[in-house]
Amino acid sequence: MDFRLTRMISCWKKEDPPPTRVKPIPVQVIRRIAFIASHSTSQLTQCTSDMIQIAFFYLLRPGEYSVSSSSTDTQSTPFTLGSVQLFIGNTRLCLTTSTDAQLLSATFSSLTFDNQKNGVRGEVIGLSTSGDPLVCPVRAIARRVIHLRTHNAPANTPLATTLDPTRRQNVTPAIITKTLKTCVTFLGPELGFLAGDVSARCLRAAGANALLLAHVDTDIIRLIGRWRSDEMLRYLHVQAAPLMADYSRRMLESGQYTLIPNQLVPMH
Repeated sequence: MDFRLTRMISCWKKEDPPPTRVKPIPVQVIRRIAFIASHSTSQLTQCTSDMIQIAFFYLLRPGEYSVSSSSTDTQSTPFTLGSVQLFIGNTRLCLTTSTDAQLLSATFSSLTFDNQKNGVRGEVIGLSTSGDPLVCPVRAIARRVIHLRTHNAPANTPLATTLDPTRRQNVTPAIITKTLKTCVTFLGPELGFLAGDVSARCLRAAGANALLLAHVDTDIIRLIGRWRSDEMLRYLHVQAAPLMADYSRRMLESGQYTLIPNQLVPMH
């Protein structure tokens, strides 16, 4: 190959590196997983679905909503039972003494940051109910609280943990990824991506993309996701059909204009 052409291609790669962003999964994937979990007797299946919902709505990184299987992973600081608050209206519920029915009737939930990446220690982020009977951050958190307190779990127990009299299991990033891949394969290529495009990292991107499609200001999305720069924009994927659907018409409507002429340079 000609040396100059090789050099040019090398420069292009430096200027425009290949994209590394993940593809955000659509809500129908989360709905399907929630439906399966609602008919399952497996505590691990139920916990996996709940953590997927919490990650989606709260825009969480894998290390914040799942428990790493590696003892050397210092980036994994998952939210715990002690990170949670539940409210009915303005009334904060006592997670120890409130009944299961009261917890499941909560209208607002919050997570308090401790050592999570890019989180401000002590900062609280909260969300109201979604209005959906299966996919809701408040209901998902309430179910995790009920499960953990039933087994007298201490406050430092990760939400992504299941307990029974004989063993303890954690929802790991690998379990999340496998669950998402299985569901994407079941739903088929009509989603626009394949199982190979999916990982536990997709949920943070999915939450951000859903907010963008809901016309939420990007500054608000950045605040919710704790992005400290415009790197958040790398997660907002232009392949989402609703995002791009009307742009060609709008470009034709707005693309016809005249420019203000430059000031004439006086002749000497």
